[in-house]
Amino acid sequence: MREQIEQLEHEVDSLKEQMASTPKHLHWDDFPEEAKFERLAPSRKRLTDTVKLVAYRAETAMSDLLREELRREDDSRSLLRDLFRSDADIIPDGGGHVLQIRLHTLANPRSNRAVQHLLDHLNATETTYPGNEFRLHYSLGDPENGVTEHSG
Repeated sequence: MREQIEQLEHEVDSLKEQMASTPKHLHWDDFPEEAKFERLAPSRKRLTDTVKLVAYRAETAMSDLLREELRREDDSRSLLRDLFRSDADIIPDGGGHVLQIRLHTLANPRSNRAVQHLLDHLNATETTYPGNEFRLHYSLGDPENGVTEHSG
C-alpha cells in the first residue's frame, strides 16, 4: 500500500508541475483552427448590444413603476424576474381587435397590487401588436376561473 501511495504522490507532484508550466493566458493566434470560434461581425455585435440596451432600459422603466407601489425598492427587479417567468393566458378578441394578456396572480397581494399598477400603465399606452391591429390589454387574473382582479 505504501508503494502505491508513493506512486500516486509522485503522479500528483508531476501533475502539479505540469499545471504550473501551463500558460495562464493564451493569445488568439495560438489556438488551433478547429478550436477557434467565429467572432461576431462588428455590425452584428452593435445590433446585439443595442437590443440588450433597449431591453435593459425597458426593464428599468418597468422597475421604476413597480417601485412606486413597493415598500422596499430593492424588490422591484426580483418581482420583475418573477413576472417574466410566470404564466399568462393570451386571449384574442377578433371583433374588438384586442389581444388580452391575462397574467396569473402572484404569491401575495402586495406583489399583485404592484404588478397591477404596472399593467395599468402598460394599458394606458394602447400598444398594438406588431404586424396587425390588435391592441394589447393586460390584466391580472385567476387562471382557474378566468376572473380578473382589476382591468385598467
